[in-house]
Amino acid sequence: MISLKHKIVFITGASAGIGYACAEEFAAAGAKLILCARRIKRLEQLSEILKKKSGTDSYCFELDVQKHEEVKVKIAALPAKWQKIDILVNNAGLSRNLAKLHEGLIPDWEEMIDTNIKGLLYVSREVIPGMVARKRGHIINIGSIAGHEVYPGGNVYCATKFAVDALTKGMQLDLVETPVRVSTVDPGLVETEFSIVRFRGDKERAKNVYKGLKPLTAKDVAEAVVWCANRPQHVNIHQLRIMPTIQASASVINRK
Repeated sequence: MISLKHKIVFITGASAGIGYACAEEFAAAGAKLILCARRIKRLEQLSEILKKKSGTDSYCFELDVQKHEEVKVKIAALPAKWQKIDILVNNAGLSRNLAKLHEGLIPDWEEMIDTNIKGLLYVSREVIPGMVARKRGHIINIGSIAGHEVYPGGNVYCATKFAVDALTKGMQLDLVETPVRVSTVDPGLVETEFSIVRFRGDKERAKNVYKGLKPLTAKDVAEAVVWCANRPQHVNIHQLRIMPTIQASASVINRK
């Protein structure tokens, strides 16, 4: 295995859910963390927790990955000691609503496209050139089962996750002549703030998504991400699909 001790790991959308759990798992492995999200106070609280628990050094900053110029300026402004990023976890993403396509809201579409596709592209474009120049690095994109199967009401969200899958494969092709590795971790049902965000704060509706079943936890997914990261250098996990035992596909779920 590759030691992750003192590696610099950059995690987008680290204020909650899978991103938060990834920060915890990489910290436990001895990595140094760059954490960004729109909710800076949550990041600062997480940074303090990880410092006390694991002695982890971290650098936090507020970032909306939808905004290209903001991404460009803030990544370029990273302090010198934080610029040599070893691992990029493209985690920032969201879903809005479960409307039929012909009833969908354009702002919802734009937010999903701007975050899940453009945000990933903007951050990757700023980080990958440094990895290529240093001849080391690993990009781990957080995809979804929704990037492999379309489910009712998932139209645009699923399209964005299909795009993540395509972009991951494109990166693998474009970087094959370098030592830089590219992986995607694609979970099924994970109980995080995802459904609360999708339904714009309707906690009861979000709770029903996981009713009668045991979904994955954010920690389950984070452990898979770290496993991809610490494989021997000659091993690249192209795609890891992780599902709760009660889920066979995007829409086949065994509810009690």
